[in-house]
Amino acid sequence: MDLGLKGKKALVTGASRGLGYATALLLAQEGARVAINSRDAARLEQSRAGIASQTGVEVIALPGDLANAETPAQVVEAAIHAFDGLDLLVTNTGGPKPGSFDSLGEADWQRAVDLCLMAHVRLIQAALPALRQSKSASVLTITSISVKQPIANLVLSNSVRAATVGLTKSLALELGREGIRVNSILPAWTETERITELLASRAQANGTTVEEEMRKQAQESPLGRISSPEEFARAAVFLLSPAASYLTGVMLPVDGGLYKGTF
Repeated sequence: MDLGLKGKKALVTGASRGLGYATALLLAQEGARVAINSRDAARLEQSRAGIASQTGVEVIALPGDLANAETPAQVVEAAIHAFDGLDLLVTNTGGPKPGSFDSLGEADWQRAVDLCLMAHVRLIQAALPALRQSKSASVLTITSISVKQPIANLVLSNSVRAATVGLTKSLALELGREGIRVNSILPAWTETERITELLASRAQANGTTVEEEMRKQAQESPLGRISSPEEFARAAVFLLSPAASYLTGVMLPVDGGLYKGTF
């Protein structure tokens, strides 16, 4: 299937590693011009060079911490300037710190809101003028399966990401008449550095190893394994593409059946 992505102009945030990197790489493999963002400038440049060398398409690096109020607009404006427009926006941020309710303070909650809600708001606000000029505008927010099924010791993610899902659905309803599609993917446990860090914390608390916690987590899925970033990226790129032109307001779990609810 031709996804219709050749020549499209895309910005993917949180893309120096993990889910964002896999998504940016697959977009580039489909022929899109891609801008990538991360707060780690050195690692971001390595990722940019890797994607460019593998695909031969234009890839630009736009470093910056999206938790800072000014950064999202700066990143979007730089992408629009480089590409003379924007068609696709993937709003992906790092996850907030793990912890129980009693272990987290006001500053932890504020950073989680800035990182996992307001960064999405600010990126989309800044991108809307350019998206309104596109004939195939598509926004994809990356949230978590925790919005449907809360995850132990992740109260910040469970709480704040739910607000981003509400934002996503609201924007799908508001912007559909303008031809702008807005969807979200709700990933579960995927083989990324973030997951390794969370499982290391769990292993320390349980007196086990990361490998043992990984094995136990894999068994929670009916498929009996944890997802790869590439599996996530295939779903993400399809939702972004013109091939999914009648899909908007979708909250798609990419979780291997981990979520047990009917709806």
